[in-house]
Amino acid sequence: MKKITNLVLAGAICVLGNLTANAQSAQKLKIWSAEKANEWYAQQPWVAGANFTPSTAINQLEMWQASTFDPKTIDTELGYAEGIGFNTMRVFLHSVAYTEDPKGFKSRVNQYLTIADRHHIKTIFVFFDDCWNPEPRPGKQPDPKPGIHNSGWVQDPGISALKDPKEMPLLEHYVKDVLTTFAHDKRILLWDLFNEPGNSGKRDASMPLLAAVFSWGHEVRPDQPLSAGLWDWSFEKLNAFQALNSDVITYHNYDEVPAHLNVVRLLKTHGKPLICTEYMARPRKSTFGTVMPMLKNENVGAINWGFVAGKTNTIYAWDTPIPSGAEPALWFHDIFRKDGSSYKTDETELIKKLTSEPKVQK
Repeated sequence: MKKITNLVLAGAICVLGNLTANAQSAQKLKIWSAEKANEWYAQQPWVAGANFTPSTAINQLEMWQASTFDPKTIDTELGYAEGIGFNTMRVFLHSVAYTEDPKGFKSRVNQYLTIADRHHIKTIFVFFDDCWNPEPRPGKQPDPKPGIHNSGWVQDPGISALKDPKEMPLLEHYVKDVLTTFAHDKRILLWDLFNEPGNSGKRDASMPLLAAVFSWGHEVRPDQPLSAGLWDWSFEKLNAFQALNSDVITYHNYDEVPAHLNVVRLLKTHGKPLICTEYMARPRKSTFGTVMPMLKNENVGAINWGFVAGKTNTIYAWDTPIPSGAEPALWFHDIFRKDGSSYKTDETELIKKLTSEPKVQK
């Protein structure tokens, strides 16, 4: 989601060493074996889609709070996704929206799933997130800052909540309640427990919550796989824990094809299915035209960042603001304008082609 360091393969080798050292303790947990994970993956179509926030929401709270939940826009925009063959969308939840209204929150999640299912789309739900603004607040969310990428996106939990010992039982209840409610729901593809742990300068300070959310997930043990995406290979301790405890391996990569392919080949040594849950930043040469065909050929799931240009401002680059709000010469993320027209028709035609072709068996 945020600018990441270049992946260092030496760091990945350290992760593999840690995995071997910890294999015995991992066997005591309710983690899927490679055999079970591959059996599950073989039953899925090639996983293709985008990270989804409706264009009318600046962040997760605006998406999920009762006053701003927008099923009409969600329905329209998931129709755009269905139209190009996307079968999976990655969607961020938020603990503050749940805490304010647990019953209503779960009802809205179910409503979202009903809409997505009508469009033949499964969902990857994300619980926690270390990216962007550190203090989420319920109620009216800020207006977008012109030309600023993700100007209103919020971490989950916020810094204050993370430092408050009273918050941990509340977070545990939230995660377990949502997982238990939807544990057998076939409309959900996967649970992504923690987005980019260690981001925003937190590094290993995120380990206690990362360990806790995996523990809570394993206690509930839903039918769907659990994972947390690897994203920065300098975070050796976090990476080792994420890979060791995930049922399937998810990861983020915004590099060009050669570097990205090296990471795919390395991660395949785990013996488990791979799903790339973030890629595609046009100025970085991570594009649909280059990366997506490689992922298809490698039978790696492909979930790009960005979908419909809107309040998240993700047509703008991470570190290149345009304060005037003028449209950038080259969009960073996003596929569609709000009216459903393609930003680049050649891209949507390629996506249609790739999603319509048979799954590659590798």
